[in-house]
Amino acid sequence: MGLSLAQVYTRALQGIDAPQVTVEVCLAPGLPAFNMVGLPQTGVREARDRVRSALLASNFDFPRAKKITVNLAPADLPKHGARYDLAIAVGILVASGQLAERAVVGREFYGELTLNGDLRGVTGILPAMMACREEGREAVIPADNQGEASVLRKQQCVAAISLIDVAEHLRGPHSLPFIEPCDADISPSHPGDIADVVGQEQAKRALLLAATGGHHLLFVGPPGTGKTMLAQRLLGLLPPLDERDGLEVAAIRSITGQAMRTGNAQSWRQRTLRSPHHSCSAAALVGGGSPPQPGEISLAHKSLLFLDELPEFSRHVLDSLREPLESGIVTISRAAHQVTFPARFQLVCALNPSPCGHFDGNLSSARASPDQIINYLGKLSGPLLDRIDMQVEVPRQPDVLKQQLEPAAPVSDNWRQRVIAARKLQTERQDCLNCELSPAQLSEHCRLSDEDHEFLVKAIEKFGLSHRAYHRLLRLARTIADIEDSATIGRSHLAEALSYRALDRLLHHLREL
Repeated sequence: MGLSLAQVYTRALQGIDAPQVTVEVCLAPGLPAFNMVGLPQTGVREARDRVRSALLASNFDFPRAKKITVNLAPADLPKHGARYDLAIAVGILVASGQLAERAVVGREFYGELTLNGDLRGVTGILPAMMACREEGREAVIPADNQGEASVLRKQQCVAAISLIDVAEHLRGPHSLPFIEPCDADISPSHPGDIADVVGQEQAKRALLLAATGGHHLLFVGPPGTGKTMLAQRLLGLLPPLDERDGLEVAAIRSITGQAMRTGNAQSWRQRTLRSPHHSCSAAALVGGGSPPQPGEISLAHKSLLFLDELPEFSRHVLDSLREPLESGIVTISRAAHQVTFPARFQLVCALNPSPCGHFDGNLSSARASPDQIINYLGKLSGPLLDRIDMQVEVPRQPDVLKQQLEPAAPVSDNWRQRVIAARKLQTERQDCLNCELSPAQLSEHCRLSDEDHEFLVKAIEKFGLSHRAYHRLLRLARTIADIEDSATIGRSHLAEALSYRALDRLLHHLREL
């Protein structure tokens, strides 16, 4: 008897991409063996035992008297995890004649097999399904991944509980039904309202501007003044993700297994607030590991990354944010390959103005000397602060405490509608948010009069700001003008943009002491 061959399609996971993998199965005469080639990692090589047990437990014949060779092509692509189990098992069934070869044409298979033949969910199913849809094939996935699969509106995907279900689907006539798309939940993901914050009118105004233009934000103030609450309320001002951005975010969550753990498929268009502890490493923040996994900045893609107690983070960790803040992507390089994850997040930070926490510009209010305060704030590099558009003071407000608290009317819904209208204006005018304006677009959409330009240049020189800060001030002034329905940027818009430089003013004041 000659060789028996079978070919089945599945997909690997490389960043948010899902390159095709062809599972080639060969049954040949010879000493019984089960060999796997094609750069399989440890988790993939262990598929031999899982597949053998699953086939026998599902009452299929396992070709014990044959030499089984499984090739995962292309051979130069690393394969990780147990996502290839189902494709390997189906390939053996086709090669041994237990399933017809035509049954696997136009289909792709993903899933981990248990020893009794059941299917377990795998991570990264959504990028694989999106690539499968582009090829016009049908995807066969575990039932555990059904919630993730329902995110795609146009698809051909079936979910199975076990290997027996898959075989019956391929044999017919009782086929598994296609998964129905789910409706996305576009309600705000944070229930709090901006009216919950008493006082702090400038900080609230800064939240409105940050939500409108996508600007990065830093709150400076002593403990207990509402910095964390303000950062959380920003989430309620942002509009829901559109379908394209929502799918990109859902793909990142799928890679990490978050979508499968939470089981809430309807939330794929909701923005999130990621708030890592200051003890996190650079790899946890930007991504890393083997195989590379997305970090906090990628999990905050199109959403918010909140860093509380900013100077407590390692300087090396904070400086790792500098490049992603500009490019919107992060590239993790390994000896064998590179992986790129999207990371276009909005940064929101909070810090105390001194190591003792109490400093309002008057040394009598602090237990630290000017040198100690400068050294404390010196943990933040100038290039990082240059990339933050607004530095907002959140001072103590003793007069507010003297007033009896009264229920306030909600305002977040009204502000969110203003944000949506202003963002629509920006998109129609320049096809991006103001925070993403290129230098060429700045010269077109942020023209200043000669007097206003001279005013801005003098302010830049006084505070010793960089060219990057100059561009960011222009973008912020453009947002202020948009909120006020002004076609041009005026002196008042520039003055307000300059007022959001609290940390620069504080450092300038300390150097003069």
